[in-house]
Formats: sequence, structure tokens, C-alpha cells
Amino acid sequence: MISPRFGKTAFVTGANGITGYAIIDHLIRQPKDEWSKIIITSRRPIKTALIDHRVQFVALDFLDPVDEIIAKMKPFCGEVTHAFFASYVHSDDFKMLRDKNVPLFSNFLDAVDQACPLLERVCLQTCGKYYGVHLGPVKVPLEESFPRYDDGGYNFYFPQEDRLKKVQARRNTWSYNIIRPNAIVGYSPQPNGMSEVVTVAIYMLICRELNQPAIFPGNEYFWNAIDDNSYAPSLADLTVWAVSEDRCKNEIFNHTNGDVFVWKHIWSDFAAFLGLEVPEPTFTKATGQATSLSNEIDLISWAKDKRDVWSRVVQKYGGHASAFDYGTWGFFSWATGKNWQTISSVNKARKFGWKRHDDTMETWFETYQAFENAGVLPPRVALLGA
Repeated sequence: MISPRFGKTAFVTGANGITGYAIIDHLIRQPKDEWSKIIITSRRPIKTALIDHRVQFVALDFLDPVDEIIAKMKPFCGEVTHAFFASYVHSDDFKMLRDKNVPLFSNFLDAVDQACPLLERVCLQTCGKYYGVHLGPVKVPLEESFPRYDDGGYNFYFPQEDRLKKVQARRNTWSYNIIRPNAIVGYSPQPNGMSEVVTVAIYMLICRELNQPAIFPGNEYFWNAIDDNSYAPSLADLTVWAVSEDRCKNEIFNHTNGDVFVWKHIWSDFAAFLGLEVPEPTFTKATGQATSLSNEIDLISWAKDKRDVWSRVVQKYGGHASAFDYGTWGFFSWATGKNWQTISSVNKARKFGWKRHDDTMETWFETYQAFENAGVLPPRVALLGA
């Protein structure tokens, strides 16, 4: 028995990921006459209980053959109007990202194009790597109109975006949006490949357990540099807003919180939030903008023997031992080892009418508290009382 449609029907991939989960969380806060059904998918069942009656889960792997994906989708997706692609296969080796992420999106796009006859909008999330921020210094602030750089065939976002535009132009029955965030912070039900707040929290608390100072692992240039973040709830807000606006059809938008921060201050302020003091670093390596990475501490090597230490932290203060797997040591080494800035402009989104602002320091606190509430990280009251 098919229930009557009162509003739009969403199809959200990557339900266990940081963006997919945030989009789902945002949608279930909207009235049912606006979003009447929310179909969510990932390879594995979502760990978080979603009691909203509009939510329906289907397990899908977009690296499976397209015909198999379509066959699984058709019983669920006949009413889908808006499809959100938030799936991503991470590798710390940027050259390896293309191998799985290009077919991942291509299969998704072919599937929704054929299994969703009422489709109105498709939203693809890319990120700052579209602009080449992972390779070396770039012009900042990053703007959506910037031309592509010579990627050597490795930037998987180029073929993803090209295929989206090609299929949309051929079909011409639905429109698209592309959203490009910078480093995303926020809660996710499972570990994801790029998690700044949890990684920093684990690092700082392990250092405290070892009676060692939580030294900034990056370089002097970045310690004193400004940076920006994308808070997952804010990213979801922009994404859902964009796909809901007619004037945003076939438009690309950067996303950030709308402010900037300096690493030396956010590092010390977040440490204070956890009840710690951190020293001013004594840097031993060259400073100034450069084209190569430079780290005082190689976090990948640092983390190799720290799992047992984290277990001791959890035994003392609470949280879960599996939280150690949320630590994204390779990504964070890259993020703080850059000798260049990666700031994005959100002027275009502002001109189109998106108005949300977030204080990045507050988003770090809120992200920690979300993981604390989920039982992943130690309760802050226990840390402050120690």
C-alpha cells in the first residue's frame, strides 16, 4: 500500500559517514509535509537508532554492478525526488582515490537516473581537493569559478563532476548541485577518513596519560596560519537549502562555517576545554610557505603503539576503546603539515541567499560533546575532575 506523497522524498548515501549522517539528521528535523520520506543507504546498517517513521534503510554498495544496484533500489526508490551523494572511499595516498571514487559515483548516478522516475535534483559533494589544495600552494580564497589545474589524471572530482553534467544534460529532466566543503568536523556513527576533532582529542588525552606535552604536530607556518572548517550540520543545512531552491539549479557552492581560526589559538583553547595546558612549540624545521609538507611529529608513527594507552584513558575516564579507530593520523599529519593555506570563499552562497554562520571553536566543542553523548569519547566532567 503506497502512502500519499505530501512532500519531497530524499535518497541519501553514505549514511554512516560524517556528511551523510548530518544530512539525515537535518532532514528528520524538517516537517513531514516538506520531506515526506527519507531513504538512507550505506554498505552496512547504520549504528545510530533513527526512530523517525519517514526513514527507511536499504543496504547498497555502489561498487557492485549497476544492474544489481538498480534492482535493489527499484522497490524503494520510485518516489525519490532528491538524491544526495555523500559516499567516499578514503586513502591517505591521494593518487589512489580515483580508482574507487570515480566508479562509486558513476554507478550511483546511473542507478538513480534509472531507478528514480520522479527525480528532480541530484547533489554531489566534492571538497577543496577539487582546487588542488592537497598538492601545494593555491590561490586563496578558493572560488567556485576558478579554472581547473593540471591534475595529471589523479583528481577524481573532475570526472565525477563531468559525468554529473553530462548525464543531466542528456536526460534534462532533473537538475544538480555540487557542494565543496573544506575539512569537515562533526559526529559520525562510524570512523571516517578525515576526523580532526576526534583525532586531536585522542592525541591530547594520550599525551596527558603519558605525562607528555600535547605538542602541535604540524609546522610553524601552519601553527601561525589561519584556516577554516566545515561543520557537518552546517554543511547539511547548505546542501538541503541548495537542492530546495529553484534559483540554485545547476549551481556549485563552496561551504565553510563563515569564519576563520588560527591553529595556535584553537589548539590551546581546545586543550583548555579538555582540562589541559599545552606549551608553545619549539619548532626545529624551516618556516615560510613551501610546496612540501613539514611535520614536527609524524603522527602515523606516533600512533602505532598508542592503542593500549588509549585503553587506559578509557578505563579511567570513560568512553570506548574503539574510539582509537576514529583517529585519522595520516590525514591530520597532512592537514597540519601543509606550508600553504586552503581558505574557501562562501560569497557565492551568501549572494544566493544562504545565511547560516557557525563559530568554528564552538563546533569543535559541540563535536566532542556529540561523541561523548554517543559513549565514544570520555565525559568531559570526568576529565576536568581528574
